[in-house]
Amino acid sequence: MAEMHTGVGRQRGALPWPRPRRIATLSVHTSPLHQPGTGDAGGMNVYILEVARRLAEADVAVEIFTRATSGDLPPVVEVAPGVQVRHVMAGPFEGLTKEELPGQLCAFTAGVLRAEAARPPGHYDLIHSHYWLSGQVGWLAKERWGVPLVHTAHTLAKVKNARLAAGDRPEPKARVIGEEQVVAESDRLVANTEVEARDLIDRYDADPTRVAVVEPGVDLDRFRPLSGDRAAATVAARTRLGLPVRGHLVAFVGRIQPLKAPDVLIRAIAALRDQDPALAQEVAVVICGGPSGTGLDRPTALIELAATLGVADRVHFLPPRTGTDLPLLYQAADLVAVPSYNESFGLVALEAQACGTPVVAAAVGGLVTAVRDQVSGVLVRGHDPVDWARTLGRLLPDQARRAELSVAAARHARDFSWHRTAASLLTVYGEAIAAHRARLTAELTASRSW
Repeated sequence: MAEMHTGVGRQRGALPWPRPRRIATLSVHTSPLHQPGTGDAGGMNVYILEVARRLAEADVAVEIFTRATSGDLPPVVEVAPGVQVRHVMAGPFEGLTKEELPGQLCAFTAGVLRAEAARPPGHYDLIHSHYWLSGQVGWLAKERWGVPLVHTAHTLAKVKNARLAAGDRPEPKARVIGEEQVVAESDRLVANTEVEARDLIDRYDADPTRVAVVEPGVDLDRFRPLSGDRAAATVAARTRLGLPVRGHLVAFVGRIQPLKAPDVLIRAIAALRDQDPALAQEVAVVICGGPSGTGLDRPTALIELAATLGVADRVHFLPPRTGTDLPLLYQAADLVAVPSYNESFGLVALEAQACGTPVVAAAVGGLVTAVRDQVSGVLVRGHDPVDWARTLGRLLPDQARRAELSVAAARHARDFSWHRTAASLLTVYGEAIAAHRARLTAELTASRSW
């Protein structure tokens, strides 16, 4: 195996490569202004906005292009000094799924190119596209502007199709082909973990020298453990959120769709009732999020499942949380469950651990990096509710073990920060710009030799 380049571990400061002045960030199908946890908004939205803010703090301006989804949105929104979100008119404001968006890529690309054309030449030093739809736009824009393209997939169709949840629809062939094209044309590919990097190389034939591993981060100021009397603070947090004050609480946070597998947690509580009826009566589950993807086909499916399994009284549903309520939910829980069939990283797991809450997660994708098995949480192999019930049944009554995991979880999360992510991306950006300029110089020299 050829050795992969990695930007991880580089420190902030002077770079031995060119430093970008302004970056065009492309996010076609979802805006960083949208609320994570519903629709198509999730970890990618958080990633884009948090990275943009840290880059701006490092004197790198970021302009984020996304599709306009409301007539009330201004053309440009400044979300922080040096960070702008540009709304591009491409198709109707509402009602387009990700599957329908390829038909609007021409319109979106035209809007992006027009924005650049209205600026002086060389306005952008680099393009960073997120998700394959944005990569298609970035591929065209990089040719027009003569700048390098850095791409982050966030999810990969071939990986998702290989680990499809029951009842979920496979990703279409058009997406697979589109991803292959973007992988081939990108100057650098940013993977969230070594696992994702290996998927890019093995499944998409990516050039290993163009693959950089840069781990996402977490806002360590916003997500942090409870201070003072933890028992009293937990009661206060649960009271504020309208959750049961007594007993054990297991939380699921994220979009409600088969890929995220919240049904596994509900089935596990039913299985726990069979394994340990007394303990099951002390356990409540909270599902925090909104329907997304194929979950929109049956938005009440989880409510119906809980009723069918006879655990409706143990399951509580909350809409996506904003502001201080999201860390409060993590802090209120004894455990956070992440039973996804695949995650490119798993920001929810990292946020929960930063709050000092141990995570029980599926041993898939980036979760094996986000969670240190038996140290900051527990990884479960597979999605059998009986296995999940056994894991919960061991951890919930063992307060000493959970306290041990809690301390280690917060310590583990401190190894991740958005400043670290941004600093590593600056390394990747600088190398991409340097390689691009070297290639142009070589081509110019070769043409003159004729």
